[in-house]
Amino acid sequence: MATPPSLRIDNLQLALDSAEIGQHPVEVHGALVGIICGGAVKSQEWHQPLLELMNDGQPLPQELAGLIQELAQDTVNRLQDAEFGFALLLPEEEELLAVRLEALSLWTQSFLTGIAIAQPGLNQASEDVREVIKDLAEITQVDLNVAEDDECEQAFQELLEFVRMSAILCYSEFVLHQQTDAEPQEQGILH
Repeated sequence: MATPPSLRIDNLQLALDSAEIGQHPVEVHGALVGIICGGAVKSQEWHQPLLELMNDGQPLPQELAGLIQELAQDTVNRLQDAEFGFALLLPEEEELLAVRLEALSLWTQSFLTGIAIAQPGLNQASEDVREVIKDLAEITQVDLNVAEDDECEQAFQELLEFVRMSAILCYSEFVLHQQTDAEPQEQGILH
C-alpha cells in the first residue's frame, strides 16, 4: 500500500529538520521531479544536482538520503507507467486552500529550477514544452489570497492537474522520446 502524501510530507519534513535543511518537502519533491523530467532519471544523474539545490552539494544524512531515494524511485515508476498515477507531493485536501495553493506554487517553482538544471536547452524544446514552461512560471506568481469556496477549489484542482500534466509532458519529451530515439541506433549496432 502506498504511503499517503501527508505521512510522506511529515516524514520528509522531520528528516529535513533533523538534517537542518530549511526546505519544505514540496520544494524537494518539485526539484527532484524537475530534474528527473529533464532527463536525469538514474540515481547517479539526479543525485548530485539535487544535493546542490538542497545542501550546497554536501552529502545528506542516511535517513534523509533513503527517503529521497525512495521518493525518486516512486516518481520514476509513476511517470513511466500511467497506471501508477503520478501525483505531486502536496498537503492533503483537508488543509486550507491557501496552504495548498502556496505549496503548489513552491512545488512548481522548484520543478522549474530542477528542469532548468537538468535540461539547459529548454529554449530549444518543442513549442508545447516551451509554452508549458512559460505557463508554469506564471503559476508560481499566483495570488495566495483565495476564498475557501467551491469555485476557488475547482480553480485550484484545474491548476493542479495542469501542473501534473505539464510534468508528464516534460518527462515524455526529455526522457521517453530520448529513449525511443536511442533505441534504433542501439539496434543498428548489432549485426
